[in-house]
Amino acid sequence: MLGALAIILSMLFIAAIAILLFIFWIFMLVDSIKRKYRSENDKIVWVLVIIFTGFIGAIIYYFAVKVDDKKK
Repeated sequence: MLGALAIILSMLFIAAIAILLFIFWIFMLVDSIKRKYRSENDKIVWVLVIIFTGFIGAIIYYFAVKVDDKKK
């Protein structure tokens, strides 16, 4: 009984992390679409990077563009 409860809780935890990563991915994708870039090619590249690399691309975008934007 206790083993089954541990499995269910771990699955819920993993599901919660997956949902949060998906939401983060969506926010970064929307931000990359709405952002004004120096070149239209920059926008296309970032959108494709985020779409094809998933949440890892969203994390890269966050640190490369979003955090740098906050510093300015």
